[in-house]
Amino acid sequence: MPSQPRGSVLRVAPRTAVVLALASVAALATFAWPFFVPAQPESTARTGEAPLVFLVMLPVLVALVLAELSSGGIDSKALAMLGVLAAVNAALRPLGAGTAGIETVFFLLVLAGRVFGPGFGFLLGSTSLFASALLTAGVGPWLPFQMLCASWIGLGAGLLPGRLRGRAETAVLAGYGALAAYGYGLLMNLWFWPFSVGADTQLSYVAGAPVLENLHRFAVFTAVTSTFGWDTGRAVTTAVAVVLAGPAVLAALRRAARRAAFDAPVTFAAPDRPG
Repeated sequence: MPSQPRGSVLRVAPRTAVVLALASVAALATFAWPFFVPAQPESTARTGEAPLVFLVMLPVLVALVLAELSSGGIDSKALAMLGVLAAVNAALRPLGAGTAGIETVFFLLVLAGRVFGPGFGFLLGSTSLFASALLTAGVGPWLPFQMLCASWIGLGAGLLPGRLRGRAETAVLAGYGALAAYGYGLLMNLWFWPFSVGADTQLSYVAGAPVLENLHRFAVFTAVTSTFGWDTGRAVTTAVAVVLAGPAVLAALRRAARRAAFDAPVTFAAPDRPG
């Protein structure tokens, strides 16, 4: 391990960065395309699109894992840690999901992304939401979009400045967790807003209207329906959990990473010759 403090244990290889960038651009397009291509505001529109998004996500996740494995950014021990943390997150989510915006899954996602890096955080976001959906019977057309949003939260946590430690690190992670919670709510609103609000209201999506007009309508819709309610509950929960549990969880994750020797160089010694 290097003597200089780093934000994450696992480095980001160029190949991984390319996969993450392409995946993020494609994922953003699945949310924002109604602003640029007129869409019919039918309530069933996303129902048919969701399986396609899910099928596209699977090879992206596989490509990300292969890129990490081939570049040395992740190994079998890190994959095992990924499975453990995804299972923990899946067990935590039912404790708060669906109650006044309280969300218990994001704080661990932020902390793990911070320790293990953006590629790991991206994978953890998708696997956590997928596992929790299976556990809570929450599988639906919204699931692939939830997975994408959670992946971005883990990705962003791994990209935060690396030299912070102590209270400064906790404060930055708490602030990031709150902002990420609002961003998650905004994107999930965008997932259904063009198709579910109905027509002929001041908050409705208008097919073919200028981008700025629809953005204004969407911003008002988000502020009125979720920003000051569900999203704030999610942001406060995440920030408070990071402040209270962050230092201990960060220390535990970093200790586990050191003992597992993630990112340690592998050396081979020649066998001893018989005398």
